[in-house]
Amino acid sequence: MAANAKNLAQAVLWDPADAGKVRCGLCNWRCVIEDGKLGRCCVRRNIAGKLYSLNYHKVCSANPDPIEKKPLFHFQPGTRSFSIAAMGCNFQCEFCQNWQVSQMPVENGRIDGQAISPEQIVEAAQRSGCKSIAYTYTEPTVFMELCNDCGQLGKAEGLANVFVSNGYMTKEAIDFAAPWLDGINVDLKAFSEDYYRRLCKARLQPVLDTISYIANETNIWMEITTLLVPGENDSDEEIKKLADFIMTNAGPDVPWHVSRFHPQYKYAGSDATPIATMERAFEIGKAAGLRYIYLGNVPGARAESTFCHECNATLIERVGYTINANKITNSSCPECGANVAGFQL
Repeated sequence: MAANAKNLAQAVLWDPADAGKVRCGLCNWRCVIEDGKLGRCCVRRNIAGKLYSLNYHKVCSANPDPIEKKPLFHFQPGTRSFSIAAMGCNFQCEFCQNWQVSQMPVENGRIDGQAISPEQIVEAAQRSGCKSIAYTYTEPTVFMELCNDCGQLGKAEGLANVFVSNGYMTKEAIDFAAPWLDGINVDLKAFSEDYYRRLCKARLQPVLDTISYIANETNIWMEITTLLVPGENDSDEEIKKLADFIMTNAGPDVPWHVSRFHPQYKYAGSDATPIATMERAFEIGKAAGLRYIYLGNVPGARAESTFCHECNATLIERVGYTINANKITNSSCPECGANVAGFQL
């Protein structure tokens, strides 16, 4: 077993524990792992008292995407982000849209992918005209070692770095990434411990803590996404709790992406979210005081575009992931001069 470690990357953020065990400090499961065993994500193994990443050399996706696809609407709008992923996740969401790569290590022990060095990833990002590198499709926390190496190198080359995350990372992991992480979209899946337990095999409170910490203790630009699943998290009461939490703990300038559910994975037999529910969530968010609310997976909706929170002028006109016009000038509304929150608008 120890010999295999020669071909693996040693993990970050862990400590030795008693009797040859190790304690992982990357996410809020804080797994204590016996020698030879895996953490909850199934992509980190204790080998002879040291923790190793099993997916550092297993990149399963690498291609340029519109930054709007993350979704990040107030972060370098209209640019492309070189998006990479490695298999694995610390959640087991029953409606995961990328379950083929996120759940394979848990379901059948497979970690597919190929070795692509950080240098090659940064070079590919530059060659394809991207302004950033996105760690996405699966949970970036569980391939933090590759994120860290790419992030530092990319930052030195003038590239920004963004996470698309479930928000389950520890404060130590946020601090670890903060020197090179410029933006993040955090999934706030619901405002119910029961929902997180049943449908994600996780807990709500650590996600709330992450959102509050990023908003108030770091300079990382943050946007939040909530997928509305019919009959699960789409009541007016729960939507109001979500909006009120974002307003109170992250502030009015944090964009909220309310995303329409389409049947996926173990929820393949469910119905899509009614458009009326989406529109109701938009109104509830506005009533809570949030300035930037977007409806996702609703092509052609007016709420795909960005409007000035003061005069309601159209600032960024979007259709899907395509920007038809961006009228923001020096991070301000050209009509009334109000500040528009974001990163390199």
